[in-house]
Amino acid sequence: MVDERTFPKALASLDGIFAHLESFYRSELIDARTSLSLSLVVEEIFTNLVRYNTVSRNPIVLRIEREGDQVRLELVDHDVDRFDPSTLPEVNVDAPMAERKPGGLGLHLVRAIVDHISFEYENRVMRIAVVKNLERGHV
Repeated sequence: MVDERTFPKALASLDGIFAHLESFYRSELIDARTSLSLSLVVEEIFTNLVRYNTVSRNPIVLRIEREGDQVRLELVDHDVDRFDPSTLPEVNVDAPMAERKPGGLGLHLVRAIVDHISFEYENRVMRIAVVKNLERGHV
C-alpha cells in the first residue's frame, strides 16, 4: 500500500516529514539502519527541491511504500523547470580538496545509499524515485 502525503515546500517541513517517516518505519517494521539511510536520502532530495526548484512554492508530494524486501520512495515537485540530476558528473571524492568544485556531494551520497534512483520530468513535474533494498535478516 502506498503511503502518500503532501508537505509545504519549505525547510521547516522536515520535522513533519521525519515524524511521518518514523511512523511508516514502525508500521512496516523497517530496521533502524535502513530507516536512518532513507531519512537521510529524503532530507537531501527534499532540501534540494526546496533550494533549487524555486520557480513555484507548490507543496511537495512524498510517497513511500514497502514491497517485500524493498522500500520505494518518491518525491514529486510540481510546476518546476527542467533539471535532470542524472546528467551531473560523478564527484571525485578522491581528488585533493584544492581541485574539487562545490556541489554534487549530496547526490553522490544518495547514489551511494540507495539501490536504484530515477529522475523523470514531464509537463513541468519532476519525480525523483529511489529504491532501497532491506538487508537480509533485518525487518
